[in-house]
Amino acid sequence: MITLTWLLLIALAGGVLTIVDGIWRLRARGGSTVIGIIEIIVAGLFVLSLFLTGIPFGSLVLGIATLVVLVVALIMRGRLGMTLTIIALVLMAVWIVLENRWLVIPGINS
Repeated sequence: MITLTWLLLIALAGGVLTIVDGIWRLRARGGSTVIGIIEIIVAGLFVLSLFLTGIPFGSLVLGIATLVVLVVALIMRGRLGMTLTIIALVLMAVWIVLENRWLVIPGINS
C-alpha cells in the first residue's frame, strides 16, 4: 500500500514536470531531441521507482540522474522556454535534500 506524503507529492510533481519538459523538447522545432529522449526515459524510470521495487538503481540514484539531465537541458535550452525546466529542477533538488534528511522539516520528512 502506498502512503500519500508530501515527500511523495514533491517527487511526483518533479518527475511529471520533467516528463512534460522532455515531451516539449521533442515537439519543439529547434529543440534537442537527444536530451528530450533521455529526459523522458530517466524521469519515467524515476516515477516508476517511487511505486515499484524492481527498478534498478533505486529512486535516489534516478532522482540525481534526473537532476543532472535537467541541468544539461537548462544549459542546452534551444528555443524552448526555461520556466518548466527550472520548476522541475527546483522540485527535484528539494526532494533530494529532504529525502537524504539534510534538512528536516516536521510534517514533510519527519
